[in-house]
Amino acid sequence: MRWWVPVLLTAAVVAATYLLQLLLTGAAAVVEIGLLGKDPQDRTLTPLTYLATNLAIIGIVPVVLLVMSKAAGVSWSDLLTVGRAFSRRRLFGYTGIFALLMVVVNLAVHLVNPSPLSAFAVTGTTVALLAVVLLTTPFQAAAEEIVFRGALTASYGSWFRAARPALVAGIVLSSLLFALLHTSADPWMFVHYLGLAGGTAVMALIGRGLEPAIAFHVVNNVFAMGIGAVFSSGGGIGQDRSAGAGGPYMLLFVLAEVIGVLIVWRMEKRRAERSAPVA
Repeated sequence: MRWWVPVLLTAAVVAATYLLQLLLTGAAAVVEIGLLGKDPQDRTLTPLTYLATNLAIIGIVPVVLLVMSKAAGVSWSDLLTVGRAFSRRRLFGYTGIFALLMVVVNLAVHLVNPSPLSAFAVTGTTVALLAVVLLTTPFQAAAEEIVFRGALTASYGSWFRAARPALVAGIVLSSLLFALLHTSADPWMFVHYLGLAGGTAVMALIGRGLEPAIAFHVVNNVFAMGIGAVFSSGGGIGQDRSAGAGGPYMLLFVLAEVIGVLIVWRMEKRRAERSAPVA
């Protein structure tokens, strides 16, 4: 790529992130506050605001695809795989494995940092939130992988001719931008976002495609938001990213990301062995 394409792509991602969030969540706030009487000081994610948030993130993908196609001549299919076709079978296979991993990890987190049982409730709001989680969160997580791992990682790497510096720069720079755009002032949360971004980037590298990265990100987000919905006292999901909101227990999620990388490495190794010609 020409040197300025990654700069243009970064600017497009940042601008689209903030503008789409402002427009869609602003529209949701107008409806909820003006028509439904929601307290303006209530910052929790209601079904409508969470839907708006997810749609805003999904909307970044067309912007990125337009910039990549016009400025770099890269097609949308090139962002998903390297040298082969995208496989839904691989995607669903990894999703099942990572779902089992997340069950174990979240049980461990609950033992270390238990959510108060008094916060557990299922109301109409809870059901609506779970519906939004199941119907839109997979697309939101996939969109982030396409943008940050499929487009940005490769574009930053294009600044270097040698493979190793390109890989390191691509993973580090795209992971930093991903973590920064989540705007968390808590260091434990920031480490978790870095781990998620770096881990899925390595998964995509090992798997020669985004299937394992998308699968891990989808499962991570669905579990996080689903648990948040049922432990929100029947109201909206709390989103506290201020300093002190996280804690050392979040290293368990980083451990899950490391285990996810090892799972992908092992599965891809076995896949290569099975497909190797017999001497």
